[in-house]
Amino acid sequence: MYHTWMRYFTPGPVHHRLGLVCLGVGLQHGALPTVGPRTLDHHVAVVVSAGSGWYRAPDGRRTTVTAPALLWLTPGVPHHYSADPRTGWDEAFVDFTGPATATYTELGCIEPERPVVPLSDASGPRAVVGRIARAARRGNPLLEVETAAAVHELLVALRRARADTNAEGDPVLTALARDAFRPLSVAEHAARHGMTPAELRTAVRRSAGCSPKDYLLTIRLGRAKELLAATELPVAAVARRVGYDDPAYFSRLFTRRVGIAPVRFREQQGRAVPGGWSDRIPDPEHPPTIAG
Repeated sequence: MYHTWMRYFTPGPVHHRLGLVCLGVGLQHGALPTVGPRTLDHHVAVVVSAGSGWYRAPDGRRTTVTAPALLWLTPGVPHHYSADPRTGWDEAFVDFTGPATATYTELGCIEPERPVVPLSDASGPRAVVGRIARAARRGNPLLEVETAAAVHELLVALRRARADTNAEGDPVLTALARDAFRPLSVAEHAARHGMTPAELRTAVRRSAGCSPKDYLLTIRLGRAKELLAATELPVAAVARRVGYDDPAYFSRLFTRRVGIAPVRFREQQGRAVPGGWSDRIPDPEHPPTIAG
């Protein structure tokens, strides 16, 4: 016996310009029927939160699926899978498409080459699927927008839930962030970790979806923006604080990546605060009270 609930949607052209759209959502449990062999023209994320089964790749190789796990069904790739008929499984699925899938794949949030992904915990992704299911109520005027936004959230939740992701953060990325403002080359960063530059590039791209150089640049420019907005430090001093001895080079780099020069950014965003901004992240549900 099994139980199935599902809804399918047909977003319009304007919704596709959101980058991702949700095409369907479903919640199923029990000894479900075998799926495939079949080939789809869109992506599906199948989250198995309980039970076990199998997945057969196009080359015939069969992989055991044990919850919690994720099945990536990607466009144009034949797939064939099933819950164990003796135990069944509990699954949630989301069908989606859009031009942003290419970027999420490049960033490592969608993994076409790894159709079966062990998860450390399925509760986060399942919660997002639950929100999509609630948004799927008949007559919801924001159905397409609400479900599209949730697909973005789902891809992040699935990336965070991977079993090979450290809940405390990737130690390589943590160390790079700690040393980001030191004037070190990528080769020097790699040596500090006992890695070759190629090994460091592979590790960072696997975890952050970008090169070490881009990862360090993102951290440096983020800090530079904070200093420009929250202090009156000269641009040259800001450059030195974030690891650039040449202020002219820093200004060119900032302008090229941000789109405006550092001085212009300060004019737009400057909010000088005595003592600087707080490093403590506030609780949006319990904001501090203003003394009367």
